[in-house]
Amino acid sequence: MKIKLLALLLFISSASLFAQDYFPINDGVKAKKNNNYTAFTNAKIYVTPTEVINNGTLLIQNGKVVQVGKSVSIPKNAVVEDLNGKSIYPSFIDVFSGFGVKLPKEASGGGRSAQYGPSREGFYWNDHIMPENDAINSFSYDAKEAKELRNAGFGAINAHIEDGIARGTGLLVALNDEASEAQRILSDKSAQYFSFEKSQASRQSYPGSLMGAMALMRQVYYDMDWYSKGNVDTKDRSLEALIANKGLTQIYAAGDNGNVLRADKIGDLFGIQYTILAGGDEYERIDDIKATNAKLILPLNFPDAFDVSNPYEAKYIALKDMRHWNLAPSNPKVLADNGVEFSITLHGLKSPKELKEKIMKAITYGLSETKALEALTTVPAQILGKSGEIGTLKAGSQANFLITSGAIFDKGTTLYENWVQGTKNVIESMDVIDIRGDYDLAVNGTTYKVSLTGDASKPKAEIKKGDETLEAKIDYSSDWLNISFSEDNVGSYRMVAHIIPDTQTIKGNVVLPNGDETSATMTQTSSFDEKSENDDDAEKPELIALTYPNVGYGYKEKPQQEDFLFKNATVWTGESILENTDVLIKKGKIAKVGKDLRAGGATVVDATGKHLTAGIIDEHTHIAALAINEGGHNSSAEVHMEDVVDPKDMDIYRNLAGGVTTAQLLHGSANPIGGQSAILRFKWGENAEGLIFENSPKFIKFALGENVKQSNWGSYSRFPQTRMGVEQVYTDYFQRAKEYDEKKKSGEPYRYDEEMETLVEILNGERFISCHSYVQSEINMMMKVAEKFDFRVNTFTHILEGYKVADKMAEHGVGGGTFSDWWAYKYEVNDAIPYNAAIMTSQGVTVAINSDDAEMSRRLNQEAAKTVKYGGMSEIEAWKTVTLNPAKLLHLDDRVGSIEEGKDADVVLWSDHPLSVYAKAEKTLVEGTVYFDLEKDKMMRESVKKERNKLIGMMLNEKKKGGKTRTPVQNKKERFECDTL
Repeated sequence: MKIKLLALLLFISSASLFAQDYFPINDGVKAKKNNNYTAFTNAKIYVTPTEVINNGTLLIQNGKVVQVGKSVSIPKNAVVEDLNGKSIYPSFIDVFSGFGVKLPKEASGGGRSAQYGPSREGFYWNDHIMPENDAINSFSYDAKEAKELRNAGFGAINAHIEDGIARGTGLLVALNDEASEAQRILSDKSAQYFSFEKSQASRQSYPGSLMGAMALMRQVYYDMDWYSKGNVDTKDRSLEALIANKGLTQIYAAGDNGNVLRADKIGDLFGIQYTILAGGDEYERIDDIKATNAKLILPLNFPDAFDVSNPYEAKYIALKDMRHWNLAPSNPKVLADNGVEFSITLHGLKSPKELKEKIMKAITYGLSETKALEALTTVPAQILGKSGEIGTLKAGSQANFLITSGAIFDKGTTLYENWVQGTKNVIESMDVIDIRGDYDLAVNGTTYKVSLTGDASKPKAEIKKGDETLEAKIDYSSDWLNISFSEDNVGSYRMVAHIIPDTQTIKGNVVLPNGDETSATMTQTSSFDEKSENDDDAEKPELIALTYPNVGYGYKEKPQQEDFLFKNATVWTGESILENTDVLIKKGKIAKVGKDLRAGGATVVDATGKHLTAGIIDEHTHIAALAINEGGHNSSAEVHMEDVVDPKDMDIYRNLAGGVTTAQLLHGSANPIGGQSAILRFKWGENAEGLIFENSPKFIKFALGENVKQSNWGSYSRFPQTRMGVEQVYTDYFQRAKEYDEKKKSGEPYRYDEEMETLVEILNGERFISCHSYVQSEINMMMKVAEKFDFRVNTFTHILEGYKVADKMAEHGVGGGTFSDWWAYKYEVNDAIPYNAAIMTSQGVTVAINSDDAEMSRRLNQEAAKTVKYGGMSEIEAWKTVTLNPAKLLHLDDRVGSIEEGKDADVVLWSDHPLSVYAKAEKTLVEGTVYFDLEKDKMMRESVKKERNKLIGMMLNEKKKGGKTRTPVQNKKERFECDTL
């Protein structure tokens, strides 16, 4: 009766509460507003995760908390509910959701012609920038989904349109089915959202890469600033929305630790502190993550174990993926231990039901329950600037709270009710007696072991006789329990029993297999709570150690710089070969080259019979990158390869094993004007920033030929489609850049354009071109365009017809980066010859042999050797093509490329003549730090095998215990080269 009265009062209260005073009444008599109170007494109340009141009282009225404490004066018109033995928590909040928000339709069309221009007028030029979108306009409250969310403990959801790069604003909604829309919506512009992902509603091709998305975001902010100063005559609704919403919380969907840092990098450039959707792998780079000072939104989609029962399939699972399975549940603890604030989101989970299981797992891995509760209540409220309204049970906050049987994250705890804005939502009836636990069932002289698990209102039964598990069914309703089970060769038992309140006993009658009836008793041996605690104690996880980087062959500790003395080596200085010579390395520099040098505390390496060279330099590579081409425009000068460096690419380690220490990471050849290069030092174990060659010259990739005119793969709608058109692209862009520079230097206001800024650097000799090229006519054309605008092309890469124009190249002052013996792999390469490098060298061209291939890059010493065979180059000249010459082409020859006193100690100790196919790199040093050691590599191979076997054993055990598993997928890595677009 009391419960029915309370429900009636609440209904009357809510009906009047959500009617506006100024609305006219046309359907009856206006009811008086119900101001009754509801008091919850004798509960353990979590006002905040750290402020807990035992035997306290929570008083609410009109959907708000009025008072909370141990000594609360309860008004006479209050409905009182005794919650003795129960707990009250603030309801949860998710700040990253698509709840109730309709996504735009996927763009139709396709075919060979891409969409290069926008499809809208009056908005920003790029369809994927849609800050004018407000989720409130696409929102429809979904009562069914709201119920699922409430059942998982949520009272408020912050939703947005999960589509596009600039996604617009979100809305904060209370999960109150009985409220009006006006009452439910706590904020119709709660935050502004961004991501690196394009909109599904548009086929506009730009951006087509991660680096393109980053460049677009930068330009958007520059344009917003230009627009805000009144420099644009026409109205741009997108930029106006960005300006209007810049005071909101700014949320960036990143999705992994690298993208968290990329998003923060954009924010730092424009003075914006994003709140960032993380990826669950932040433990790998915790110091870098901490340095962002960003609050994170943390998904708990920990991966399931792989099903490794098939040893053939298990072979193809990458070690890094196996490690992530093992380490991902520790991610919340690592963040908490390092002071990184985070909220928890359902994003990435298949169902809200999974949340508790994931949180329990994170707690098993060391996350405190207090931090878990903060991540679901106070932190999301702070992120949204709503700490005074939601996330706590302080006076004045909304009456969003949970009533539970005990500690909210314990396995045996039942969530009874979720009150939202003072509206009661029953999850499990508090009148249900929780019978879960372990029992001894005595039947006719035989004792069976009964384990009742599952939900309190719908328990599941497992019955054992000794080690034998019997087939069992259970039905539980109104304090009556029906159990049936079968025993082989005996028959079926049917038990009807009644729950005896406040005892650990269930008594009833059992119909035996022969039809006789007898009394039976189930005596509890352990409660469900006790059982769960025992299980937790038994399952302390063993964590695999992190490495740098956290992949196979990563180092347990980052390599440190050392001093070395290489004794009695054959030293290839770059200009000569010195027999029985010593090289002293100190503080990352080549200190001395000579005979009988003293170590002076340096580690002595006996190099007798071995060869010491400068590290190999690859002028043209595409390894260690998360993206290669931004082909959405015919010019992508604004994109940075430095933005997409992948420090976990195994090819870095393989290159070190081949003696490569430096490489230029080039944009691909999808467009005439490509992106800005990244010059890398292969410091295996460093983060992306640590791989970038410090204070390196600026380069950019240009391209000619079949690829840029889209001979084999592109659309018919993008200019250029001919080699003539390619020339016109260059002329047009450089003319525009010239005019841009003139305006910039005039002192007049100008719109900052990242693309034009890059091209101006070329005109001013501050950035150098490495140009993909094949055919002599286009090589001549490119030099003529450069001379017309008074600059020089730095390098023609590939240039397999360079031998035809070597004299003109020397006159222009351009170098050649080429292959040793590639030819006839496509039409414009038909005239290639293996004597190309030697002929260009004979004409005074600085020539480098490059790879443009992840496999060839670790064998460049052998590629250099081919120039001795094809063209009769001397061994010294041949060796220069992979050391000193590429250093010159990259304007780094004052620092690397040869063994000279004062240069950086990027050196390789070879087991044999470096041009021999038998030569192995025994030690590869970068700035005096050993990043590859052949002997250490042998030990690491054994270590990797042991670790894989250990992880496989863990996964087999996980499957044995009944844990979820997933089918292994063979790990395939795409190779990106200029001619495999």
